[in-house]
Amino acid sequence: MNFKITANEANQRIDKFLKRVLKEAPLSFIYKMFRKKDVKVNGVKAKIDYILKENDDVSIYLKDDLINKFHQEALLRPVKPNFTILYEDDKILVADKPRGLLIHGDNDDEKRITLQNMVLNYLSKKGEWDPNNITGFIPSPAHRLDRNTSGIVIFGKTLPSLQVLQDLFRERTKIRKKYLLLVRGITPKNGEINLPLIKDSKLKLVKVGKIEKGAKPAKTIYTRIKTFSCGYSLVEAELLTGRTHQLRVHFANISHPIVGDSKYGDFEVNDFFERMYGFKNQFLHASYFEFLDDIPSPLNYLSNHSFSSKLPKKEEEILESIKGIN
Repeated sequence: MNFKITANEANQRIDKFLKRVLKEAPLSFIYKMFRKKDVKVNGVKAKIDYILKENDDVSIYLKDDLINKFHQEALLRPVKPNFTILYEDDKILVADKPRGLLIHGDNDDEKRITLQNMVLNYLSKKGEWDPNNITGFIPSPAHRLDRNTSGIVIFGKTLPSLQVLQDLFRERTKIRKKYLLLVRGITPKNGEINLPLIKDSKLKLVKVGKIEKGAKPAKTIYTRIKTFSCGYSLVEAELLTGRTHQLRVHFANISHPIVGDSKYGDFEVNDFFERMYGFKNQFLHASYFEFLDDIPSPLNYLSNHSFSSKLPKKEEEILESIKGIN
């Protein structure tokens, strides 16, 4: 098999490129191909960490039966889009994810009804993405939201754009992310939560821990937006780090758990909101995203741009209702 690398396939490691082409091949097999010198770039044996360049000629030496075994054309599963586009250009798409929708699938059923598959169906119909281009880049989200968290998710529509987005989310110095959440109790007007977090893989939970025992720094700042006489606060929180379940664990550990949080919340509060409003999810919404100064190319034109997402209708109705609860 021979491939000419395009601009949208360049600037990635060659082993990641091969994994896309040979979708069903185990990583051990791909590593073995490099050891056996079965991968060449421009006629020269390729190293596994080689970064592809535009116009490179990539040759893969495999028997036809193995190619047929490991190569599988992308299957675009049809699904009705159920998301709002907040912004789109030829490099990124900013989606407003509904509560209850996975970003990626974890099993065969859920691989179809996901935000990514909805976006891919949308881009395929527009003619901006070809699911049968075996070497082509697959538009992907640059970050994640929990299934039951609604709000802003940003997709890279090209490989260079996605790489920049992923760097921005990893470094977190040139972006700003804010969330709206309803919590139990009356919080201070402003606050900072600086508690290191560590994953407990056995319990499938995230806990506050110590740095010397493997916990990672985690910092959240927040402002109270509104209080309710029945004992709740609407809070706007900003993530200064991006740890798994950070907001959920942080607010639970300052005795203001997020309403509806089934893992870290107050179960009596959760039961009340389920009985009163049929609300079974955490009241957590990714409401604001901002690109700050000096965003790298090719997304430099987005410097100082921001995007906002309104609370879903259900959450707005809940806030209106609890105003009258004493």
